[in-house]
Amino acid sequence: MKKKNLWFALLTMILAAVVLGACGSEDKEKEKDSGKNALDTVKKQDKIVWGVKNDTRLFGLKNPTTGDIEGFDIDMAKALTKEILGDESKAEFKEVTSKTRIPLLQKGDINAIIATMTITEERKKEVDFSDVYFEAGQSLLVKKGSSIKSIDDIKKGTKVLAVKGSTSAVNIREKAPEATVLEFENYAEAFTALKSGQGDTLTTDNAILYGMADEDSNYEVVGDTFTDEPYGIAVKKDSPEFIAEINKALKTLKDNGTYDEIYKKWIKE
Repeated sequence: MKKKNLWFALLTMILAAVVLGACGSEDKEKEKDSGKNALDTVKKQDKIVWGVKNDTRLFGLKNPTTGDIEGFDIDMAKALTKEILGDESKAEFKEVTSKTRIPLLQKGDINAIIATMTITEERKKEVDFSDVYFEAGQSLLVKKGSSIKSIDDIKKGTKVLAVKGSTSAVNIREKAPEATVLEFENYAEAFTALKSGQGDTLTTDNAILYGMADEDSNYEVVGDTFTDEPYGIAVKKDSPEFIAEINKALKTLKDNGTYDEIYKKWIKE
């Protein structure tokens, strides 16, 4: 009897292992296919949920009066949605930060990211990028009258403010290794910290800094850009059909003049 029970228990364990293995394979296959079906998902739900910044003046900033998010990235998302789904009102927006945007994309909370996101080789391992939709470069924002005029003035003891999860935080450590880098959750917090004297300069892409300087005339962008920061639209890894559709729409917007209209409306240098 004991021997029979032992064989029965062993058989049960083997069957359980086979079932679990099959389920695991099925889950992995679903995960593998999720990116490839990204375009189908968008068409079936008849909308595109875009991950956008809510705190980045000129690109994605919530209007406190209307509650609407406004900016270059927002208008681009609407125009791209119109090209892909035929109606810009089918664009929906969900707030992301530099830190949360990729996790939210991978979870399926959003379909695409258009949020001042620099195309990098490291990020290409996690997401698929569209063609470049905006050429930016990293620079410095300081209070007018500051002794800091360029990256060469960032020395030991200089406090540089940046945003968590951004390429800017990585780049400044490489370009000015002796500086003290303080990281904040978003651009609004970083700019507030600069204005309250917590740092000597704030660094990120020049286009974003122009927005801050436009907001407060006591601050200015100084020096030349010291990196190339090409922005791309990100979607789930292995989404060739969706990327092709986005690139096609992007080309149309550039060819018909819509891109230039949106650029001139928002980007102030």
